[in-house]
Amino acid sequence: MDYKAVKLFAVDVDGTLTDGKIIYGPSGVSQSFSSRDGAGIMRLLENGVEVAFVSFRDFVSTRRRASDLGVKLLCLGSRDKAASVKQLAEHLGIPLDCVLFMGDDRKDIPAMQVAGISACPRDAVAEVKNTCSVVADSNGGHGAVREIAELILEAAGE
Repeated sequence: MDYKAVKLFAVDVDGTLTDGKIIYGPSGVSQSFSSRDGAGIMRLLENGVEVAFVSFRDFVSTRRRASDLGVKLLCLGSRDKAASVKQLAEHLGIPLDCVLFMGDDRKDIPAMQVAGISACPRDAVAEVKNTCSVVADSNGGHGAVREIAELILEAAGE
């Protein structure tokens, strides 16, 4: 796998960037994000790797996290993650071979299949683990995104 070629790190949110828990309260939805994952995302952005959040859901908390980290590419409410990944690559003018998609559940498999490299957290469903290029040692929402970010950064010499 050529992590050095990665120009776009597209990541699912629920179960990958979070631990998959969605808390509904009187003020709306609340999600929990890892500061370690956030630091990895910020380092990717600082080193010229674009980051996109690609999620079936569109929560205010996801938009807030993206804003806090400086992530400007959002495909939230995406019913077709593979199409979203293709549109992102086209928008950025990069080949799909330069895209890494990370997800954890069956809805993510089509996006994994169009991306040049695919990754998942340790606690992803078995079908996803069997589909993707690399499985992180950490669970979703607990450093898995940071692990994959580090692979990209190490390959780039950062």
